[in-house]
Amino acid sequence: MEISAADVMKLRKATGAGMMDCKSALAEAEGDFNRATDIIREKGKLVASKRADRAATEGVVLAKVNESKKSGALLVLNCETDFVAKNEAFVAFAEKILDAAIANNAADLDAVKALVLDGRTVENHVIEQTGVIGEKLDLPYYSKLDAETVVAYIHPGNRLSTLVGFNKADVDVQVTKDVAMQVAAMNPVAVDKANVPAEIVEKELEIAKEKFRQEGKPEAMLDKISQGALEKFFKENTLLNQAFIKENKQTVSDFLKSQDKGLTVTGFFRYNLAD
Repeated sequence: MEISAADVMKLRKATGAGMMDCKSALAEAEGDFNRATDIIREKGKLVASKRADRAATEGVVLAKVNESKKSGALLVLNCETDFVAKNEAFVAFAEKILDAAIANNAADLDAVKALVLDGRTVENHVIEQTGVIGEKLDLPYYSKLDAETVVAYIHPGNRLSTLVGFNKADVDVQVTKDVAMQVAAMNPVAVDKANVPAEIVEKELEIAKEKFRQEGKPEAMLDKISQGALEKFFKENTLLNQAFIKENKQTVSDFLKSQDKGLTVTGFFRYNLAD
């Protein structure tokens, strides 16, 4: 039977698949639009299965806050190549998922994957797009942050994003942006000393002890001098104690207090595809 160009375009618009794939699906379905749609989706699952062992290490990292600026989310959508990662349709697909996650207040990655868009779950959409694009897609990471003020920062190129929460509402936009960029640039491990995971503290102490041991320091002194090294680690790697990148004579904590005496950071997330 003859497949019209209008039917091909209609199927392409509905599925996002290529023109030839749509024409082939319509031919196989003998013109039945619903069946052709199913064929396109089934092909996506087949392609996803075949590419399951491929490495999807490119992609986009996006972050966004809701209208109240009291909640935000960060989402990663992976693909295989930088070419696809820069494709407008791919970025728009990731943005659509993130918007749905924020609108539905999704708590975690499983909740995002279970969201229903256009009658199908996000997880199924990702599988289908693998067939449409021809590369393995993966949705590996999602985080949500709530605070009195939440700011999102996306570094140019969509490979690095941050979310930062503050303890007060209506914080100056430039202040929030400066701190979000600090997190992006300096990659702190925690907000403050007390928030550093115990396993990181233990690891840093062991590294310091071994370093001083190799330098010939007395064994009886190792605990004390290693604590000094740990304090230096905290200063360089916890957000509030880091030197502020725009004025390194003050810490981030000092900068925030200079803007508002009681202002501080309550939490943050950072994701970089290069890490």
